[in-house]
Amino acid sequence: MKIFKFGGASVKDAESVKNVSMVLQSQGFAKCLLVISAMGKTTNELEKVVELYFKKDNYQTEIEKIKRKHIEIADGLFPENHAVFAEINVFFDDIDSFLRRNKSPNYSFVYDQVVSCGEMISTKILSEYLNEIQFTNQWLDARDYIKTDNSYREGAVDWAKTEGFIATLNPEICYVTQGFIGSDDNNFTVTLGREGSDYSAAIFAYCLNADAMTIWKDVPGVMTGDPRKFSDVTLLSHISYEEAIELAYYGASVIHPKTLQPLQQKAIPFYVKSFVDPTKEGTKVGASDHNQHEESYILKENQVLLKISTRDFSFIAEDHMSLIFGYLSKYKIKVSLMQNSAISLALCLEDKFDNVDEFNEELQKIFKTKAVKNVSLFTVRNAKMDHIDKFYQEKNVLLEQISKNTVQMVTQ
Repeated sequence: MKIFKFGGASVKDAESVKNVSMVLQSQGFAKCLLVISAMGKTTNELEKVVELYFKKDNYQTEIEKIKRKHIEIADGLFPENHAVFAEINVFFDDIDSFLRRNKSPNYSFVYDQVVSCGEMISTKILSEYLNEIQFTNQWLDARDYIKTDNSYREGAVDWAKTEGFIATLNPEICYVTQGFIGSDDNNFTVTLGREGSDYSAAIFAYCLNADAMTIWKDVPGVMTGDPRKFSDVTLLSHISYEEAIELAYYGASVIHPKTLQPLQQKAIPFYVKSFVDPTKEGTKVGASDHNQHEESYILKENQVLLKISTRDFSFIAEDHMSLIFGYLSKYKIKVSLMQNSAISLALCLEDKFDNVDEFNEELQKIFKTKAVKNVSLFTVRNAKMDHIDKFYQEKNVLLEQISKNTVQMVTQ
């Protein structure tokens, strides 16, 4: 079985949805499972709905605006009396109904119940359109198959249950399902983390022992840098799982960090290809004699640099480190880079859940801290050390770290 994942940009409007069918035609539409993201910027727009709801502001107008966009997309794909229009209305009525009934003050819980609707609607539209043009498929609710704990917005997969449910699928037919979402033991929706649709595809690939998994993007494949941020970047046509994991860990946006390990465990080849030109080779991630180790550039923006020291200038000892990392876990803050000296600890942090201020306040009860927000972490993989000076030009470097073949610097 083949797993194809299409992101929001590939289904952003009616023409894009039609293009998905052209991609499938070029690849052969048989024995495949499609994992689909929300359309265009729908996730961002639904996040705004949640924000307005908690501010007790007029979220209904925003829901109506998102609904109209989806109706317009459907208008470009279906005759006016098609059943899909009623389905779209039901999904948006469900959002409004949930928010009217909800009593939970848990932002992350409410977020997952609302924002997940973007994937539900996009997959229903695509599935119905493919059936309309004789690409026969079955629509699946991913929440019936991917089971997680109740860590809302960052669900941990229960692999045993998930494998059991996915094993019931028929590998001889085609399916359309959602990325980004699963459900807990109470069948409440749990999202797998922002940009988690790639991970969803890898979960299905692993559990179905897929022949291959392909992610369709608006770029030619995995590049030596984001072409929107760096000039003179080139395509990496073959890279190992290990190199791809390193790139994802350092923040390469084209690959979701959790995606690769399930694929590596079963040696499932992973392709990143362009939906603009599906005939191009793209990037193959997997075991190969031709794996490349080209100099690559990654920029992670919106980071926080936090410098921590003891109040009496004594050493940062193991008990201090244990306490600090306990708080990092509590506030769900990811460490992008760490550097310690005898009397201080510097952390470059990714604050997905806007908890860094609370984290800092907690630390200040015991430590002296200094936070610098809106910094960037610039990483060079496979750096050519003989011309390392060029990386420092026109940068205000607050922290740097150099290993055998990797240069990292926190810049302002």
